[in-house]
Amino acid sequence: METTALKRDAAAGATDWRHDGIRVVRAGEKSGDTPETLGMNREVAISGSRTGSSHLWAGTNRIEPGASTGPHHHGALESIIYIVRGEALMRWGDRLQWITRAVEGDFLLVPPYVPHQELNASSTEELHCVLVRSGVEEVVVNLDHIDIVDRPEWV
Repeated sequence: METTALKRDAAAGATDWRHDGIRVVRAGEKSGDTPETLGMNREVAISGSRTGSSHLWAGTNRIEPGASTGPHHHGALESIIYIVRGEALMRWGDRLQWITRAVEGDFLLVPPYVPHQELNASSTEELHCVLVRSGVEEVVVNLDHIDIVDRPEWV
């Protein structure tokens, strides 16, 4: 019995999987050519313009020991953050009034339009994360003038 992909290929003409299949983006091929947020070193690996991705954006970020990012959101994009190394504090809300902690191996889901801020909980180790977004290009809306609460509530 034919698979769905084979049926589709037969109907549409054969796909050149050698050239239109798996794409590897090597560590040294990531680019800093993406919108910036204060306190974060964001690099893009996969995007529509860089690799021809049709649905996703992916990259990494690094936050120096003891540093925090500026408040921001990613518009209509949903985001996944995977903690590769370190310990993150994530604040969110209209006034960044809630906070949670994530460590190596944890995932964070950031819904569309949610104002948030990443903080490196360590004063000695870099925080390193992998990012995946639900669109093909990076959207960053920096929120420089929001009234941030002094003591967020732990969730």
